[in-house]
Formats: sequence, structure tokens, C-alpha cells
Amino acid sequence: MALSNNIIIRLREAKVTMTPVEKQVAEYVEAHLSDVPSLSVKELAQASRTSEASIIRFCKSVGCRGYRDFALALSSTLGSMEEDSQNKYTDVQLGDSLDTIISNVSRNNCQSINDTLSVLNKEEVEKAVKAICEAHRIDFYGVGASGLVCQDAYQKFMRINKRCAAYTDSHSQLTAAALLEPDDVAVFISNSGNTVEILDTLFIAKKSGAKTIAITRYSKSELAREVDIVLHISTPEITFRSGAMGSRIAMLNIVDILFSGVASIQYKSVKTYLSRTHDALMSRQR
Repeated sequence: MALSNNIIIRLREAKVTMTPVEKQVAEYVEAHLSDVPSLSVKELAQASRTSEASIIRFCKSVGCRGYRDFALALSSTLGSMEEDSQNKYTDVQLGDSLDTIISNVSRNNCQSINDTLSVLNKEEVEKAVKAICEAHRIDFYGVGASGLVCQDAYQKFMRINKRCAAYTDSHSQLTAAALLEPDDVAVFISNSGNTVEILDTLFIAKKSGAKTIAITRYSKSELAREVDIVLHISTPEITFRSGAMGSRIAMLNIVDILFSGVASIQYKSVKTYLSRTHDALMSRQR
């Protein structure tokens, strides 16, 4: 997995798979971001009530060679960020005014896209675009909110005459995956990367020989480990629906990137197909 330059994002996403002691260090660091770079490894261990060995393990869990590497990365990240509310996610609160809700939800969505850009691997995007361009068939798999992203992807790629389908329930997913061929592509959309239905379908798709792509959170999930190509998103860990909304926006943005990448490569045919489908739809308007 290509590492983000933003150590704060790496820390936030790595917490999902950290040990309890590592999480204790992570929570202290998150609460004292500006103070940590000036601390020695011994001082951080004392402040977080852990051990120096735990600090080193924590640093390695976020992709750093050691504490010095982590402290330098944190200083660099803090230096490149504007220390104001524009760079922070804000959850919905009881009694928020409509003006506040409009501002916070819009800012959260923008921040999800910006954070996703910091973890998105260009080489993986290129591989995904190439695979979709060459695919005989493209299947999109997702459940819940991720299923809505699948349907959006289907609508886009269907309009440029790609043989594709969106599957949002476990039975149809397993059936479709069993019928995949080696020249097909299966795209799995899951924020957590650990959804049982998606992992079961992935196993069948791999057995069928299809190329597999994941759009998933920036973390060490089973889905990210098992697919051929990983397109990461980054979303906040907040308590209300803002997190789910942010992940959906980030995923939709990845779908738009893939669609635009394919459209750029196959521009002549895409332009023709979009024109034909546009004319067909316009003919229904009165």
C-alpha cells in the first residue's frame, strides 16, 4: 500500500488495526499533535503511560521506520496544514442551525475528497483505468451506501456502451461472481473493507479468474490485501452520519475519476455513445 504523506491521516486510518496499547499512544498523539514532535521517545512513553517499545511499535504501525521518522513526518504534516477549522471534520450537533449544517456538511464532503487525494495512488488508478478499458464485462459490487455508489458507476459506464452491472445483494453478487471470466473486471466498493458479503463475493471472483479492483478505506483491510488493484479513500471517524456521507462522496469521486480516465482514452467512441444516449433520453421529454 502506497503511503500517504499526511501522517495524521495514516494514523487515523491505522487505528482500526492497532493493538490496545498502540491505540493508547495514538489517542495521546491525536490529542497533543503540536506538542509531540518536541518530545523524546522516552517522554512520549511517559506522557502516554506506555513504554518506549510500544512507541516504536506504534510508529511502525503507521509506516514509519522509527520514532524520529514519525516525529519528522508529523512536523512536516503540521507545517503543511492550515491550523484552523477548515481542515477539521465537524459532526452534526443537537440544535445546529440550518446555516451551520449547510456549512459543516459541505466542508466535510470537501475534506473527504481532499483527504482521499492525499492517499490515492496514481499508479493504481492507471492500472484500474487500463483494466476497465480492456474488460469484456465489468461488475460493481457493494451493499448499503456502497451499493448506491455501484449503481452510479453502472449508470455512467452503461451510457458509454460498457457491458456492466451493479449487484447490491449477497445472492446476486455470488451468482454474478461465479459467472465471471478471466477477461472480466470485478470492482468491489466497501468503506470498511471487511464486509462479509463483499469478501465472500471476492473469493468467488478470484476463483473465476477475473481481475479485481477495490474502492475502500485507507487501511489494512482484508479486501485491500486480497484484490489486484486498490483505490483508497480517506474518511473521518465521527459519531453521526457525517462519516458515512463523507465516504460516499469520496467513493463517488473515485468513480468519476475512473469514468473520466476511460472516457479520455476512448474519447471518440465515448462521445458517440453519450450523444446517442442523450438524444434517446431527450426524445422522451415533452
